[in-house]
Amino acid sequence: MQILSPSAAHGPAKKLYPYQQHAIETLFEKMQEGNDSPRLLYQLPTGGGKTVIFSEIADRFIKKYGKKVIVLTHRQELCRQTSLALKNTGVNNKVVNSTVKRISKKDYYHCYVAMVETLKHRIDDGVIDTEGVGLVIVDEAHHNSFHKLLKKFPGAGVIGVTATPFSADVSRPMKNFYGELVLGEPISSLIENGFLAKPKSFGYEVELNTLNRGIHGDFTVSSSDELYSSKAMLDLLIHAYREHSLGKKTLIFNNGIFTSRKVLEVFQEAGYPVRHLDNQTESAERVEILKWFKKTKGAILTSVSILTTGFDEPSVQSVILNRATTSLTLYHQMIGRGARRLPGKRTFNIIDLGNNAERFGEWDAPIDWQHVFENPEIYHQILAKATDDIHQMPAEMRNKFPNSTGISFDILAAYQTAMEKGEKARSVLRSSIRQHALMCADNAETVTMALELSKELDKEIDWRIKQYAKCLGTVTKNYTKWLGSDYRSRLQGLIEKIMSRRAAMRTAV
Repeated sequence: MQILSPSAAHGPAKKLYPYQQHAIETLFEKMQEGNDSPRLLYQLPTGGGKTVIFSEIADRFIKKYGKKVIVLTHRQELCRQTSLALKNTGVNNKVVNSTVKRISKKDYYHCYVAMVETLKHRIDDGVIDTEGVGLVIVDEAHHNSFHKLLKKFPGAGVIGVTATPFSADVSRPMKNFYGELVLGEPISSLIENGFLAKPKSFGYEVELNTLNRGIHGDFTVSSSDELYSSKAMLDLLIHAYREHSLGKKTLIFNNGIFTSRKVLEVFQEAGYPVRHLDNQTESAERVEILKWFKKTKGAILTSVSILTTGFDEPSVQSVILNRATTSLTLYHQMIGRGARRLPGKRTFNIIDLGNNAERFGEWDAPIDWQHVFENPEIYHQILAKATDDIHQMPAEMRNKFPNSTGISFDILAAYQTAMEKGEKARSVLRSSIRQHALMCADNAETVTMALELSKELDKEIDWRIKQYAKCLGTVTKNYTKWLGSDYRSRLQGLIEKIMSRRAAMRTAV
C-alpha cells in the first residue's frame, strides 16, 4: 500500500550504485523472512553511502507497510543532513528537536529524525506514538547510547548502520543488540571500482610513551595536548605537511583544542591558509569556515571532535592524523573524510603521526568484520595488547626534552635483534646510552646543562636496566645495581664528548 503525503519540494533523487541497490534488496528481504521484529546490522565503509541506502529503505518500507519510520542519530548536524537525504529520496519527514512540543495524531509525517535524548524525552512526554512505528533505523550504530531506546519500540524492526560493527565497550558487544550482520562492499572493492579514492599512506614513528588512557579507554586529551603541542611534534607536523601535503586541501585531526590552536599558530606563522574548528565554535562561524574551506585552494582545516561524522567534502586531498587513538571506529572515520571521489581525484594522502596504522592495520586492508562481530572479545584483546605495549614516560619528564621526537627505547626488542645478529648483549645498553645522550645534548646549550638534564632520566634508566636484566635471566641485585651505576657513568662521558664535538664545530664555522 502506498502512503500519499502532501506535496513537498524534493531535490533530485540520488542515483543508486549497483552495490547500494544490492544492499537495499538484501536488507529488505531479510526483514521479510518471518521475524516480526528483526534486528539487522549493516556494515559499509565511510564514504560508501549508508545514508542513501537507509533513506531508500525507509521509503520502500513506508510504501509497502504504511507504518512509521524513526531514524536515530547522535548529533544535531546529522539530523539535518539525514532529513535532507530522506527528502531527496521522496520521504517527507520531520526532525524532532527541542522545539517540537507536540505532534498531532493526524500529522501526515511517516518518518521522524531525532537524536537519542531528545526522542526519549518526547516519548516520555507522550509526544511520539511508538505503537505506529514499524522500523527504527540507527545511524552510526556502534554508539552505545542508542540501545536504551530500542526497547521503546517492541514491535518494530531495527536496522543499524555503521562502518565498524565493533563496540568500544567490551561489556556491550553489538551482537547482544543485533541478530545478524549484513556486510556491504569492502574498502578495497569500492576503490577498485572507482567509488572511493585510493590512499597513499605516510607514517612517522612517534614516541607515545607519555600518553595516558582515560576511563573510556582512549588516550586523554591532557596527555595528548602535552605531547602534540611540543615543539618537536609541531616541527614534525610541519615537516610532514611540506613533504606530502603541500598545496593540497588538508584536514588535520587533533585530540585537544589546545593542540589544534597551536597547530593553527604554527601554520599561520609559516604563511599557509589555515583555519581552526572545534565543537565550541559558534554555528554561524562554523558555516563560514566550512564555506571558506570548500572554495579555497590548498586550504588547511585543523579540527577537534567535529568533522569525524556527517562532514562530506570530496575535495579533501590529504588527511593528517595528528593524534593517536585506540578507537577503530574513529580511525576509519577520520581517514574516510578524504576518501570521497571527484572527477580528477583518484587518490588521497594519509599522514599518520600517531602510530595508528600499527595498531589497526592500513585503512584499506581487509578486515573480517563477521569474525569481529561474532568474537569482539578477541579483537579487544588484540587492541589492548597493542596499546599496553606503550611504555609510559611521565609527562613532566617528557616536557624536559621538547626537541626530541624519539624518547623511548624497546630494550626487549633490541636484545632480540642483537641476539639474532650474533652481537653481544652489552650492545643493547650502548645503543640505549647513546639515545639518552643525544636527548640531553639536543635539549641543552652547555655541557653543564646537558649533564644536569641527564638526572631527569633516572627513573627511565632504572626501568631500562630492569628490562635488560630480564633479558639476561637470573642476575643478582648487586649486578643490577652496578649496571645502573655504569650506565650513568658512561652516559655522562658520552654527553661530554658530544657537547665538546658540537662546540668545536661551531668554533670552526
